[in-house]
Amino acid sequence: MTAPETETKTTPLNALHRELGGRMVPFAGYDMPVQFPAGILKEHLHTRTAAGLFDVSHMGQVRLHGGGAALAMEALVPVDVAELEPGKQRYALFTNAAGGILDDLMITNAGDHLFVVVNAACKDQDIAHMRAHLGGGVSLEVLDDRALLALQGPQAAAVLARLAPAAARLLFMTGAAMEIGGAPCYVTRSGYTGEDGFEISVPSGLAEALARRLLAEPEVAPIGLGARDSLRLEAGLCLYGHDIDTTTTPLEGALAWALSKSRRADGARPGGYPGAETIFAQFENGVTRRRVGLRPEGRAPVREGAELVDGEGRRIGAVTSGGFGPSLGAPVAMGYVEKAYVKADTAVQAMVRGKPLALTVAKMPFVQQNYYRG
Repeated sequence: MTAPETETKTTPLNALHRELGGRMVPFAGYDMPVQFPAGILKEHLHTRTAAGLFDVSHMGQVRLHGGGAALAMEALVPVDVAELEPGKQRYALFTNAAGGILDDLMITNAGDHLFVVVNAACKDQDIAHMRAHLGGGVSLEVLDDRALLALQGPQAAAVLARLAPAAARLLFMTGAAMEIGGAPCYVTRSGYTGEDGFEISVPSGLAEALARRLLAEPEVAPIGLGARDSLRLEAGLCLYGHDIDTTTTPLEGALAWALSKSRRADGARPGGYPGAETIFAQFENGVTRRRVGLRPEGRAPVREGAELVDGEGRRIGAVTSGGFGPSLGAPVAMGYVEKAYVKADTAVQAMVRGKPLALTVAKMPFVQQNYYRG
């Protein structure tokens, strides 16, 4: 007897995606547009030069209520939540007992609650994880009735300021409640492209009208998952389940910057989260492998899963993300290599269809980050 297929979910913008000619694919249990008629290359470059609108409503949105919510979250993540000021946002990681990464997420102090956004593929397990560990003094509200839109690109701020002047006052990694086109929204100045931009939480019933209003602006075009992936790869940003997962620690993932100083071994509130001792030991002793950027020679992309070898053909790691970088006009990749090979400009090889292809270890991001810091 075969198990019944899980029904594919849709976001509140599904009909609009189809109207706009989106090519729909299943992704993280949702019917999502991988591209629109312009194509991935043009969508990518449009986001880098103007403003792109992404539907990220498949992500999980949660509010945590209660005076103990911040300290309770600190027991699950290696970042400073207790001293996160109202209106400030922080990138965080759920870790397991071995220091592996269960998911990456965004936490914003929204004043009277914490606003948390988790990845779509990990949404159910993350919510269960929080319910199991946050304790009775914290109430968890899953925002199933809200969509999430991302407006990204150098002209995103000018566009959003026409509809909500308060958006222009936000700095990178800050958030605020505001009305946009009559819709009550919570907006953070953040994103997944390396560009300036915003993520807009909006009631599901008002999402399509807001999306249409944004798309009516001359700078804005609809962007699918394909360009979202190439944009984040150029920006050196991890995709959970590929570049980081339960078998990688934050230090192996080159995410030491995300571990707040106050939560480190010599900090004001050290440890107390799963895997802390493993992570402290890696700070002290180093790691045996690390995530690095990779620039293949020529124009052939090197894809996820390709084995990385040294000049003698010995395996030294693997590619975790790879593709063509439209902003660079060349392929880019990232992956893990042994510590002897992590230095920029180190020559390595990838095995592609049984043949070695030359790559160079490169610093990330591959393109300049354009976050608005004021």
